[in-house]
Amino acid sequence: MNDAFLSLLGMARRAGSLSLGHDAVISSVVRNKAKLCLLSSTASPRLVREITHACTFGGKNITVLVTRYDSQSLSEAVGSKAAVMSVDDEGFARALLKKYDN
Repeated sequence: MNDAFLSLLGMARRAGSLSLGHDAVISSVVRNKAKLCLLSSTASPRLVREITHACTFGGKNITVLVTRYDSQSLSEAVGSKAAVMSVDDEGFARALLKKYDN
């Protein structure tokens, strides 16, 4: 894995700072643990709508990023199949956004 973003995402997974899958992400958002939500480029429009709504509902302001990576690439990076994930650590969230922009 040569991509710095995907490598950092794998480190976040190993550190226990990710929630993977629809239900886990929604739970993380509701409990105010999520700092960043990531979606694969192949996520369905319905999934993108649901996650975006959850991240803005009730005055929440959680960043939602539809990445350029497909589900397979994200799944390989974290070692588990998921089209949506949340980063539950502020430091990892900031670092991932910085790596993604570069």
